[in-house]
Amino acid sequence: MKNNILYTLVFAGLVCFSGACTKKFEEINTDPNRPKTVTPGAILNQVQYSVVTAHAYTAAWGLTQELMQMHAPGISTGGGGIHRYEILPNTGLWSTYYGILTNIEDIYSIADKSNENNYKAIALVYKCWIYAQLTDLYGSIPYSEAMKAGEGNFKPSFDDQKNIYEGIFSDLERANELFEVTKGLTSGGDIVYNADIMKWKKFCNSLKLRLLLRVLKREEELNISDRIDAILANTSMYPVFESNTDEAILKFTGTNPYFNPFHNARQLDWSETFYFTKFFVDKLNDDNDPRRTVWMTTVEVNGQAVYRGIESGYPPSHPIYVAGMNSTYSTALKTSPLLGIMMSYAEVEFIKAELAIKGFNTGKPARQHYEDGINASMAQWGVTAPGDFYSRSGILYNETGTAEEQLSQVMLQKYYALFFTDYQSWFEKRRTGYPNLPRGSGIPPENTFPNRLPYPTYLQSLNNEHLQAAISEIGGDKTSTKVWWQQ
Repeated sequence: MKNNILYTLVFAGLVCFSGACTKKFEEINTDPNRPKTVTPGAILNQVQYSVVTAHAYTAAWGLTQELMQMHAPGISTGGGGIHRYEILPNTGLWSTYYGILTNIEDIYSIADKSNENNYKAIALVYKCWIYAQLTDLYGSIPYSEAMKAGEGNFKPSFDDQKNIYEGIFSDLERANELFEVTKGLTSGGDIVYNADIMKWKKFCNSLKLRLLLRVLKREEELNISDRIDAILANTSMYPVFESNTDEAILKFTGTNPYFNPFHNARQLDWSETFYFTKFFVDKLNDDNDPRRTVWMTTVEVNGQAVYRGIESGYPPSHPIYVAGMNSTYSTALKTSPLLGIMMSYAEVEFIKAELAIKGFNTGKPARQHYEDGINASMAQWGVTAPGDFYSRSGILYNETGTAEEQLSQVMLQKYYALFFTDYQSWFEKRRTGYPNLPRGSGIPPENTFPNRLPYPTYLQSLNNEHLQAAISEIGGDKTSTKVWWQQ
């Protein structure tokens, strides 16, 4: 009997697979609740969230804010550390960036097939934003052959920085042309601007202005001044940020999955791992700057609540900093919606302040841009400058000073405005030399302020031939090597 039942089941199965059951196989196994095709909007959300969380956590918190003396570790870990200018390989976001770039290529490719120009333009803006950071971090990088794995190229050559910047400027120009401000995004997906295409166009040109200023030293090679003038003189064709409502900030909603990347950080790690530095805190104290209330905690000294920082680059023999004795990150920042910063309106005003100092026609004097930049930074963090703020000795704009003295003043305030903005304050320090950071007493004499990151070590096994060619071209895989726009 058991064998008869078994034979019956086997026979039924054979009949089913011979054709009777397979006729409806695809219909039965299709989930009606899942989209049948991938839309650019479905990928865009992922790109937007993943890149800003990486920036807040790894770029700003993990490197820039220690290197730029915003904070320092509370416990010495031997003679090294970023605050002592020791930068190890695999410090940056190389693999993260290139992984995100594959998704950006997919957005562009899918949008191109369906003639969705706004998605194509957004993809180009993200592409330029990420490649600019990659090349400013390392120098020569895979660019023109970077996304050719589908064509069988798994070992791309490295492009020099000049050619990369030429490609970036070309892509940003193309993006500006592609944006159709009267149309939206057909498949959604924009958690930064909610499909406000004019704001995307402003971000595109604001980013271009940032990068043009960065390479201004190479004026003769890329005709930078004329490109800057074109943006400044034609705001209808090249709109840039005009207020805080335009700035490119992904504001974390605090609902799954769009959490601030620090929301799960243990309070012990958040409050006792790093402390703000004397350099960062003392200037804010001198100016009685209201941004302190948002960024940092107070400590009690002689019965008074004060903001106090530690030395950056202190000697390895320094004892552990006692918890609760120095200012650390405000608990509210762990869940703040404001840390997903790509580019702020304040930065644009400081860019224009510098351009005005250099003689460009920005429409306003440098002093006005400087004050507008500070106001914008205050508004970004939810505070307001006191009525007498711009007459205070440490803030009053030095209109009679030399161009260099004015630049130093602008860049110091830009430094504060770039808080939690990926690597930008480090890039700007490398470009201008400002702010003037004190050298910690525990920094070894042979350690110099870094100009770039070393290439990831795994490239030696994955793409060594092209890696070695790049190292030879830039002058050595050292943190002291200057990238093209610094030379």
